[in-house]
Amino acid sequence: MTDPHILVVDDARDIREPLGAYLKKHGHRVSLAADAAAARETIGNGAIDLVVLDVMMPGEDGLSLCRWITGRGGPPVILLTAMADDADRIVGLELGADDYVVKPFNPRELLARIRAVLRRVPPTPATPPTGRRRFAAFVHDPNARTLRHRETEAVVDLTSAESRLLTVFLDRPRAVLTRDQLLDLTAGREAKPYDRAIDNQVSRLRRKIELDPKKPAIIVTEWGGGYRLAADVTADAEEEG
Repeated sequence: MTDPHILVVDDARDIREPLGAYLKKHGHRVSLAADAAAARETIGNGAIDLVVLDVMMPGEDGLSLCRWITGRGGPPVILLTAMADDADRIVGLELGADDYVVKPFNPRELLARIRAVLRRVPPTPATPPTGRRRFAAFVHDPNARTLRHRETEAVVDLTSAESRLLTVFLDRPRAVLTRDQLLDLTAGREAKPYDRAIDNQVSRLRRKIELDPKKPAIIVTEWGGGYRLAADVTADAEEEG
């Protein structure tokens, strides 16, 4: 599944459950936790893309949990804070929280904040395969940075940037990836805002894998969205044998 997975952590059931239902309605997978212990277990058991975290909770509070999440390189955190808690907001940001929303909040505003953070920090994929993978008529070898056509056995050399870009697509088959996500996943901190280099890289990669680069059928453009690998991906059976 490619829908972002959001963990809502709040001891108040009348906030936690309606917020979870609202986020599900708007296309997110959602897990709920009433306290820090349940949140730690959920984060440890599966891939969470973002945590919405209440600061004021009985037992371990949200700031302590935020410190634990960011300290282990966990998912981004949006804090829910009381209007008067300026100190909590400052401390939370110093601990590595990505944003905060003041209670009482408008769910639409929180949804907009979630989307903004996810655009900056793309969802963490499951650990991808490190060996050769098949897609369309090709086998990609990330270690050798090559593509081999399965029928003709022709080998295409890729630049390191092209191989890295292709790996990102193969990790997320059929998922729409925005330019910002592709930049973050291929260039990381070196990416510059409004950088159009990703379009040039996609064009070069298409010239190497598409029958007609002007009418791409493998890496397709999603107008207003980004790009999508329109092919299934499997491990190379020859390597497994």
